[in-house]
Amino acid sequence: MQEATYGQWTIVILFFVVLFFISPKAKNMGEFFLASKDGRSPSFLMLTSSLVISWIFAKSITNAANLGFQSGIVGGIAYAAYYLSFLVAGLVIYQMRVKGNIKSIHSFLERKFGKSSLLVFSILIGIRLFNEVWSNTMVIGSYFGEAGTINYYFAILLFTSLTLAYTLKGGLSSSFFTDAIQMTLFGCLLFLILGQLLPAHVGEILPEIRGEGWDVVGGFNLLAVALLQVFSYPFHDPVLTDRAFIASPKVSLNSFLTATGVGGLCILLFSFVGVIARSKGLEGDPAVEISSTFGIGMMLMMNSIMITSAASTLDSAFASFSKLTVMDLGLKEKSNLSIGRWAMVLLAMLGTIPVFLGPEILSATTISGLMVMGLTPVFICWRTQVPKVSFHLSVGISLLLGILMALGLIPSFLIFFKGKYGDLLSISLISLILSFLFFFIPKWIFKSNQKLKILATFQEKF
Repeated sequence: MQEATYGQWTIVILFFVVLFFISPKAKNMGEFFLASKDGRSPSFLMLTSSLVISWIFAKSITNAANLGFQSGIVGGIAYAAYYLSFLVAGLVIYQMRVKGNIKSIHSFLERKFGKSSLLVFSILIGIRLFNEVWSNTMVIGSYFGEAGTINYYFAILLFTSLTLAYTLKGGLSSSFFTDAIQMTLFGCLLFLILGQLLPAHVGEILPEIRGEGWDVVGGFNLLAVALLQVFSYPFHDPVLTDRAFIASPKVSLNSFLTATGVGGLCILLFSFVGVIARSKGLEGDPAVEISSTFGIGMMLMMNSIMITSAASTLDSAFASFSKLTVMDLGLKEKSNLSIGRWAMVLLAMLGTIPVFLGPEILSATTISGLMVMGLTPVFICWRTQVPKVSFHLSVGISLLLGILMALGLIPSFLIFFKGKYGDLLSISLISLILSFLFFFIPKWIFKSNQKLKILATFQEKF
């Protein structure tokens, strides 16, 4: 185990030293915030690679393995379903750009719902980016020591600092450049890991894949949750939406459609790690237990795939928070690249604080997804004319339900689905229905008032 520890630290340090020296240095706003080089946008391959690897978080593949362990193949499918977010966002934003000439999510919201909606939305995505830091770095820490140990905390702090270092150098340009490398490494490592695990355990896991003895109900509940949340989930993640406006509409759409299949398949395949761990009777975190059980080579490969996926997500989160601070909130004429870089430092510091409070990693996806379900009518019905207050009512009701859910204050009579994640599915469905109602009620009231005014005017004349 001591040898493996040295190997793990060596991989981390060498990996980031190489990334730092090969990452491009941004010289202007376009390179730092938009990843454009001499006015040229990223290619289809570069954009697709960045989309896929920036959304294959360390926490995502950890959750995929855990769900495969709990619910079998259904659990893997359930988590992979979240990658339909690429499909939804790609199609909606393509229409927004082509038919609405919309340049960014923020410009759309400000134009349609006013500056107050811009502030609320920025807070929501700020929380999302904040969650990305701790939820991914905690996964990395778990491969270096038990939670709460010095090795655990030191690994988290070192990993965060090294990722921040190369992202400070080039912003989104660094993120895109390293994403291509990280996507290649991830694909190779996934092939090697599954190539070692699957052939030797096909006979053992076939009954497991069929769902014998698994929490299939919980898996189907989570699948239903994902299918409800994908219509809002992608729009509160600037890591995803920022990339939808960088290239031409057609290139962006093709990249998002491709990323849907590639990303979902990667997550589904990694869930087999959990299936295998269950078949062997292992306990604890499936990915960690598999890496320990199958020797030093497997441990180093598993450690490397987590580092690769976590770094790609973390650098994208830093870049998006920097863009949010400087460009999306209208500071671009008053500030420069130094403000963007300081914003990255701030996110790294704030996002590390929860590590010491022990939050649950899966909640960074499921509960945050519930809180933003009010964005569904805002973007799905983006061409519908409604009063500005519709945004606040729709987002407000889903945010309230998400907070009550997180605090465990949901009344039991509102939970009408049974099994694991039954409460989350129940509240997600209620939230979606109420969001649409609250979104359209102001429009119906406005129309009723208009009709009453017309009727009163008509009666006065006659």
